[in-house]
Parts: sequence; C-alpha cells; structure tokens
Amino acid sequence: MKILLVYPRHPEAFWSFSYALKFIAKKASSPPLGLLTIAAMLPREWDKKLVDMNVSALKDSDILWSDYVFISAMDIQKESAQMVVARCREFGVKTVAGGPLFTSWHDEFDQVDHLILNEGELTLPAFLHDLQNGTAKHVYTSDGWADLRTTPVPAWDLIDLRKYAAMNIQYSRGCPFSCDFCDITVLYGHTPRTKQVTQLLGELEALYERKWRGEVFIVDDNFIGNKRKLKEEILPALIEWMTGRKYPFSFQTEASINLSDDDELMRLMVKAGFDTVFIGIESPNEESLVECNKQQNKNRDLIACVHKIRSFGLQVQGGFIVGFDNDKVQIFDRLINFIKESGIVTAMVGLLNAPKGTRLHARLAEEGRLTDIFSGSNTSIRTNFVPKMNLKTLIAGYKRIIETIYHPKHYYERVMTFLKNFSPVRHSRSRLRFNDLYALLRANIRLGIFSKERLYYWKLYFWSLFTRPSLFPMAIRFSIYGFHFRKALATCLSEAGAVS
Repeated sequence: MKILLVYPRHPEAFWSFSYALKFIAKKASSPPLGLLTIAAMLPREWDKKLVDMNVSALKDSDILWSDYVFISAMDIQKESAQMVVARCREFGVKTVAGGPLFTSWHDEFDQVDHLILNEGELTLPAFLHDLQNGTAKHVYTSDGWADLRTTPVPAWDLIDLRKYAAMNIQYSRGCPFSCDFCDITVLYGHTPRTKQVTQLLGELEALYERKWRGEVFIVDDNFIGNKRKLKEEILPALIEWMTGRKYPFSFQTEASINLSDDDELMRLMVKAGFDTVFIGIESPNEESLVECNKQQNKNRDLIACVHKIRSFGLQVQGGFIVGFDNDKVQIFDRLINFIKESGIVTAMVGLLNAPKGTRLHARLAEEGRLTDIFSGSNTSIRTNFVPKMNLKTLIAGYKRIIETIYHPKHYYERVMTFLKNFSPVRHSRSRLRFNDLYALLRANIRLGIFSKERLYYWKLYFWSLFTRPSLFPMAIRFSIYGFHFRKALATCLSEAGAVS
C-alpha cells in the first residue's frame, strides 16, 4: 500500500509566523504532529510519503503515486483541505481524513471516502482492520477516550527537520476546566490523560538522535492539568534527561493561570528547560470571566499572576478575547492598558467565536444568534454569532486594540519594559548558529533600513546590546515577531475597514 499523508496549507495568521520565518530561512513553524503520529500507527510495510503544504507544494504526481491520501487539519485549514480532497477526487484517488477539522465538520465532507473521527488511537485500528478485509466504512467514530500509553513515537523520518523553526510533541490531552467557548474538552475531555515518563523521554530521544537542537513546543492545551504527576514523575525525569545531555532543547507550552499558585511547579519547569508559557487570560472584565465560566481566572489580580510567573524565568504569552455579552465599550481601553501593564509582548487578541460542540455554541443556537461564518482563525474579524454590542462598535474597538498594541512605538516600549524586568535562567552556553546570524542580517536590513519602525528598532538594538547583552538575541527575535504580527494582522484590519 502506498500512503500519501497531506497537511493542508495554513493561511497567514497570528500563529503562523509566516513573515518571521523568512528571517531564519525556515518554511514552517512546526511540523504536522498529528499526521506524523498517524503515520507511525500504519503498517510498517506500507510505503509512506508526507507532504506538508506549508513546506512544499502538493504535486499531481504525489497524488497519482498513492493508493490512499490521508489528510489531517485544523479548522483554519478548511479551505485548503477542501481543495486537496477535490484534487484527489479528480484523479480518482481515495481519501482518508481525520483530526479536529473533520471531527467537528464531518457533515460538510461527504466527498471524503473515509472519515476517521475523534482520537486516532481508537478509530484508526478499526478502519485498518476493515480495509484489510475489504469492508471499510465511510465514518469511524468513538465516544471513549484514548489511552495515551498506546500512542507511538511520531514518524520523524518522513520530514526534513531543517525546514521547521521548532519541533513539537504531546504529553497530555484534556483539560479540567470548562470555559464555555473552548472546544478542547469537546475533543479531548475534562480528565487530563497523560503519557508515561518513558514515552515522553523516548520522543525527546528520537528528536535528539536526529540531531535536533532548539525549541520544542509541548502542544498540550493545559500542560499542568495533572500537577502531581508533573512534580513527582515527569519533571524530575526530564531534568535528569536534559542535564545529562547539556540542555539540547528549550521548551514552551500552554497552561492555565493557576500555574502562578505553585512555586514548586514553576521552579521545576524552569529547571527542566521551560522558558515560555502561553496562558489564556481572556479578559480583565470580571463579569465576562463569569459569563464564559473561566473559573480559574476569577477573583485574581491577573497582572500580579503574570508578573509572578515571569519572576521565575518564564516568559508569558497571553490570549485575550473581546465580544462577550458583558463587554461594554470601556473594554477596549481596559484591555490595552492591561497588556501594557502586564508587559505581555506576544498578546493574541481575538473576537469571540463559538466553535461547534461548545456550550457557547449551544446557548447561542438556542437564542437564535448563530450565523454560518466560522473561520477558525484566532484573529479573524468575523464572528459566527450576533454580539450584544453593536457590531460596528465592536469591530472598531477591536481594530483600535490591534493598531495600538502592535504600533511600533507601543510594541517596542513593551519589549524594552519586558527585557528590563526579565531574568531568564541559563542552563547552558548559547549556541550561535547560521540561522541566528542570517536572522540578524535580515533584521538589520529589513527592519533597520527598509522600515518605518527603524528608529525604534535601532534604539532597542543598541540598548539591549550594551545594557542587557545576554538578552540581545531575544530583543532581535521580538523585533522580528513584531514585524510578523503587524503584517499578519494587516489583513484583519483591512477586513475591519470593509465591515465598519
């Protein structure tokens, strides 16, 4: 059997880092972990080829070579996924699709020959069994949760690691919280399910043996869902593994704000090599947190929590939402001020949307407020429901937030404030790579000469070089990120102008 695994094109967006990748000569931010894991679950004797359309084009010859095309995607890749399916049908090649997009929107993909929904550890084996017997069905689904102890090491041999800015692995699935706009618990449940220590270290060892050195993103939606296991088993073993190999990786992940309540956990994470954590802060408006059932964020000084996490050596990236029913027009200024005071450099702000299957989606459907627009993008100007606030007011306020926090003046001020107060933990000597020098050269030319932000760039450049030289690489990285955020959000703002 010849299997072609295809990862559809990811449109330019906040987290795509498409404009930033050009500075380091990389094609994509991270590889398609889901497809690589599925590939490892297929029979070893099958021939397998993977095309990540974010790295290389999908050729007609690739499709014609295959007996089946396996596709996995997220909501934001819907349009590209539809095109891939259509091309396969044109050539008469059967398709097999799964992952978050197809699990949530399977009723819109009848043209896919075989839909492998929910978690592949449960549904893929049944499909493979039926395929062998010539009785493969159209849809495979499950109402249970997979045992992650059965999940194999991703098939890293199918990709060229050099094309990516970071690698990614998964330790757990599921989140103990119940934010009503989030579909993670719909897809993966409330009880965090985790891999064993040996599995996690085995996946890291596989990357290490393939000569990967650099960032590793642990993609869990809430890495600290099971704190006890982390502190007693996972992090001590990870510290030992990293120490023995002189810290070849740096880790980043996602967590809930209650990370700030656990000093021991933060110390262990930093000692294990974590330097960045993304946290869903959502809103400085307490009424909106109550509305969306963001229990873990309620009754807190959120800015103090961010500062505390940062004091342990962890950079905090933040996610924010506007458009809750309880949001008033003051929310726009409040959010701008919050981001400034918290010193969060990477602040993703989006309009509220209601993914399928969520409690928010159900409530809005009952209220007759849903529309048929859902892009899957965190920063799309389109919402899939009728907001309580006047739509033009909401869009104009959102536009003002973005234009303010990512204006070069405000953005570079935030970067400098952050660097003045940040003391990362250094586990090993920095390794100077070709990509670092290439990025510096590109930044000096693109941002320092051919850019309206050049004065802000050079001010940060020389300040960090002479006052915080150890953070100079981070200053350059933030400068490049800022350029990407402004470019990626430009489309969003142009849409805002059209709507308003």
